[in-house]
Amino acid sequence: MRKIAVFTVILEFILPAFAQTPSGDEILAKIDQNQLYDQAVSTTTMIVHSRTGDRTIQSKAWSSGNTKAFVEYLSPPREKGKKMLKLADNLWIYTPEPSDRIITISGHLLKQSVMGSDLSYEDMMESDELRNNYDAKVLGREKYIGRDCWVLELRATNNEVAYHFRKIWVDGERWLPLKEERFAKSGRLLKKTEILEVFQQDGRWLPKRMTFKDMLSRGDGTEYIIDSIDFNVNIPEYQFTKAALRK
Repeated sequence: MRKIAVFTVILEFILPAFAQTPSGDEILAKIDQNQLYDQAVSTTTMIVHSRTGDRTIQSKAWSSGNTKAFVEYLSPPREKGKKMLKLADNLWIYTPEPSDRIITISGHLLKQSVMGSDLSYEDMMESDELRNNYDAKVLGREKYIGRDCWVLELRATNNEVAYHFRKIWVDGERWLPLKEERFAKSGRLLKKTEILEVFQQDGRWLPKRMTFKDMLSRGDGTEYIIDSIDFNVNIPEYQFTKAALRK
């Protein structure tokens, strides 16, 4: 009788823990819900740690949903005035003087680095919700930088995605992927990302400072910092046109 009683007590502690484990799809839904928004205007700083030294690039971005984005580079002087427009699966780059031209980025060009950073144009083009492109399996729970995280394995359901396999560590309270490893179809590790600092605004948790590391590059990674972001905006449709690139 005593053994049965002890076993019953153990079950009372174990079963609720299993019952509370969310599915991979449920976790992806929470991530998507936290990261997607109607409209936003933000300013960011990108610090590229290359073998020849550090470069700091500042920009301002306008975004609408997950399909429209317009970026204007503010500094350094060499990059000032360059602009980028994303509309669904289309991407254009505008370069002011001396060329004053608009270039379409597509095909193999999407794999190129953005401003010499560890981010590619493919990274910038990611717009669909994770649930639309991946099946997720919960591997378990781990502590990461002091936070309780769900560890997920993501397998691509869409052959067009840049990364066919991903492993992510998701903060179980804030629903942010604090760490991520992204792999090619061959299984080769292509990129690592980490969120180092977070902040809360308008009821959602956002990455304040994060790092990207291209594992095929010899540099020391790229820091990406959100300096400010405003969700309470009304962006005119003109902002998301090719004509606005030369404005």
